[in-house]
Amino acid sequence: MKTKTHLLCAALLCAFASAASAQSVRIANQGDALSMDPHSLNESLQLSVTGNVYEPLVGRAKDLSLAPSLATSWKQVSPTVWRFELRKNVQFHDGTPFTADDVLFSFQRAAGEGSDLKSNVNDIKEVRKVNDHTVDIETKAPFPILPNQLTTTYILSKKWCETNQATRPVDRRKGIENAASFRANGTGPFRLRERQPNVRTTFVRNGNYWGPIDGNIQEVIYTPIGNDATRVAALLSGEIDVMEPVPVQDIDRINASANARVLTGPELRTIFLGMDQKRDELLYSSVKGKNPFKDKRVRQAFYQAIDVDGIQKTVMRGASKPTALMIGPGVNGFDASMNKRLPYDPEAAKKLLAEAGYPNGFEVTMNCPNDRYVNDARICQTVSANLARIGVKINLAAETKGTYFPKILRRDTSFYLLGWTPSTYDAHDSLNALMACPDESGAGQFNLGAYCNPAQTKLTKAIQSETDKAKRDAMIKEAMKIHLDDIGHLPLHQQALAWGTSKKVELTQRADNYMPFKWISVKK
Repeated sequence: MKTKTHLLCAALLCAFASAASAQSVRIANQGDALSMDPHSLNESLQLSVTGNVYEPLVGRAKDLSLAPSLATSWKQVSPTVWRFELRKNVQFHDGTPFTADDVLFSFQRAAGEGSDLKSNVNDIKEVRKVNDHTVDIETKAPFPILPNQLTTTYILSKKWCETNQATRPVDRRKGIENAASFRANGTGPFRLRERQPNVRTTFVRNGNYWGPIDGNIQEVIYTPIGNDATRVAALLSGEIDVMEPVPVQDIDRINASANARVLTGPELRTIFLGMDQKRDELLYSSVKGKNPFKDKRVRQAFYQAIDVDGIQKTVMRGASKPTALMIGPGVNGFDASMNKRLPYDPEAAKKLLAEAGYPNGFEVTMNCPNDRYVNDARICQTVSANLARIGVKINLAAETKGTYFPKILRRDTSFYLLGWTPSTYDAHDSLNALMACPDESGAGQFNLGAYCNPAQTKLTKAIQSETDKAKRDAMIKEAMKIHLDDIGHLPLHQQALAWGTSKKVELTQRADNYMPFKWISVKK
């Protein structure tokens, strides 16, 4: 195994050595951004990578507070209308001026067919051009956190998309590609130089960027390395400069090395399990003629059969925080008093299954990525073993996220694992995207098992427009309680961040796990 790892590292060394240059940084992740189209997948890794090339109207500072980006200011001019003043003298990478027309086009594109960002804009009624550098965004109801909602809705060039037949987003569910998959033309601090999917992507500093670039790097070489041992060995040998994530079992070894260190911190992402609660018969189960997940007793049995403390101890090596909620600390609306899990109790779980009519359990397929979240495949293996104790046979389908996401996003699943970081850092994001009854507007877009409680969805819509903080927090608590009582999903934990870096590299780690290249420096 060591010989194989060394050979892989040697191959990587040759590749990196030929590409690396002064003030370049070599970044490795366990997976790749699946597309350069910023509207094609609402996944934090993809949005982090493409967010170096494209920009939103409203961005985030190092402390995650809102910061001007392509909009210099914003204000409410009526309860349902926000006015955004756009930054002047900004150019796309091809030299085309940025104007209000690009904003109107991009919001229409994000709301359209194939977009994975519909839930970002589903509460917008209309985007209107006031002049070349001013737009009004009208919402369907008062929406006090609209600027927060827009931080990952990136702006594309209308002219470039029309010229390159990329007016519609790349639809990852259908495997549809277009020019935006492999090329890019944003306003961001880095340009896309070369794109080799699942091999290497190279970015270079944008010399015409409108704002300051705090870091000194001129080039970023981004490479997916799926094997944990190979990724760690590459960092320790100096073949790469930054890696993410660091396997929890390797943190101490890296910190003890001469040339590398690990940056750790809390992450806002919650890892959870979802179940198909809509179909009358599951697609992938031994149960025929009915759907066991429609019965709350079955969902509760699964919940109480999963040993999250065991997962925390043996799989995550302490680098996780078990949760009962679909949001964690640091997200507005999180209430610690509600964050109390049902007890781990396999015997009680067996009784619940028997009461529901499954005294001998049943068989079901579980979909899981093996290169997206920290120890994702091992989490799913442990859950499978836990459920086996109550008579449930899990057929584990673990696969690379490149095939996993298209499958589950088209709801071709019965039981799945997913992680979610609310881009607004507000509970409404998770309530709207993960827990609301799915509809054509984009609500419930990532509620892939179609859990639906109309009372909870009604509250979610009311939370969106409520401006009184005390009332809004009370409504969030009520909506979360409904979901808790229904056992709408099976929350597991919030994972911790662990980035490995060369001691020559300085960068900023944020709790949303985004890595802006403009804040990276390499010591000379």
